[in-house]
Amino acid sequence: MTTTVCTDCAASPGSSQPPSSATTNLHIAIIGSGGAAMAAALKAVERGARVTLIERGTIGGTCVNVGCVPSKIFIRAAHIAHLRRGSAFDGGISPSGPHINRPALLTQQQARVNELRHAKYEGILQGNPAITVLHGTARLHDRHSLAVRLNEGTEQVLAFDRCLIATGASAAVPLINGLTATPFWTSTEALVCEAIPPRLAVIGSSVVALELAQAFARLGSQVTVLARHTLFYRDDPTIGVALTAAFRLEGITVLAHTQASQVQYGNGEFVLTTASGTLRADKLLVATGRAHNTADLNLSAAGIATNARGAIQIDATLRTSSADIFAAGDCTDQPQFVYVAAAAGTRAAINMTGGEARLDLTAMPAVVFTEPQVGTVGLDEAQAQRAGLHTESRTLLLENVPRALVNFETLGFVKLVAEVGTGRLLGAQVVAPEAGELIQSAALALRAGMTVRDLADQLFPYLTMVEGLKLCAQTFFKDVKQLSCCAG
Repeated sequence: MTTTVCTDCAASPGSSQPPSSATTNLHIAIIGSGGAAMAAALKAVERGARVTLIERGTIGGTCVNVGCVPSKIFIRAAHIAHLRRGSAFDGGISPSGPHINRPALLTQQQARVNELRHAKYEGILQGNPAITVLHGTARLHDRHSLAVRLNEGTEQVLAFDRCLIATGASAAVPLINGLTATPFWTSTEALVCEAIPPRLAVIGSSVVALELAQAFARLGSQVTVLARHTLFYRDDPTIGVALTAAFRLEGITVLAHTQASQVQYGNGEFVLTTASGTLRADKLLVATGRAHNTADLNLSAAGIATNARGAIQIDATLRTSSADIFAAGDCTDQPQFVYVAAAAGTRAAINMTGGEARLDLTAMPAVVFTEPQVGTVGLDEAQAQRAGLHTESRTLLLENVPRALVNFETLGFVKLVAEVGTGRLLGAQVVAPEAGELIQSAALALRAGMTVRDLADQLFPYLTMVEGLKLCAQTFFKDVKQLSCCAG
């Protein structure tokens, strides 16, 4: 093994903006290459720093390679298959069962993944002389250096002025007797499967589990979901109720309050033992959350604290308990969304280069890409009440939203939570087609400090799903069933 000491591993900075004298010679090491890492690297270079980025695997992190991008392609393909199989308009437009060519879909999916990885990650890094990329595994050596074992076999000690840890997270595996001895899937394996299984069992009750469960069902699998509690049990209960109803209408079996105590595999079949009986499946998808990738970083060498789940603890400036080391993204206890990671990475870079930036998550929108979609922002009733706020809420069923009526898609609702007395909007929960597009308007209203009266008085284009926000806001003051179709 060859060991070298590197104190100046990044090339001279190149930026459209002139570097400041305070940051021209600043060297920032970044562990990871996903959303947080890339945003931080580009912002740090823009502010005059030199960057060394270390990646042990594929450039681009989870989102583009094995997360957001391939999953949304997979879900969209399943949506198209579902529409061709049937819709509310079958009386006038004859349905026809689609033939699913999974190898062709997979080729299309991975081609787009490769294209985006090169355009948004590899190509940008290759074209930026201020960023040096090391392909290897990094761990903390002390408070101002990393030990980097390169994939080619050598090792070097990399000194830095500041460091950002952006190592992300990976699929968590629950402690179920026999599970690890079986060829179960995580979302990573499920998204690159070469065939759609006739029978699929899914362990999990939140975002990844339910998005993929519905997609596989629409592509032809007989799907059974095992939920330890109920679907989306951590969220407003009405969300789980609505999604359960939607899934059962599509023939997906939802087993609430059900856990597998043992998993066996033999002769190409999974056998899951539960308190209510035995479940058999051809494939098993385990999607019970994500574990922070921090165990191999030797964090103690730099005095970096984690919480009980292994998430790196950070302050409002993204700084860890070691003054010159920052962290962002899924390796911390922040919400695990790539847009949160990227925003955190940008702010960490500003702070590492002498700035003072904060990440405000009070109006953070979140979307689940099931159908109907789930969109949330701000506080639900239980969260607001735990915060000591007195609330009132209104829930508008989609049968009262003209766009939903003309689409013949009325399963779902819009719910708004407001503060008693002031009417200040505190949060929104939506289950509806296109909820992901709708929820951003609620996020902007929340960010602007609007009241439900303000929202009710806004102009919304008629026959859009987002008009449901206005209608729901109006229910705080009137019976919308007694209004004309586009009453202001």
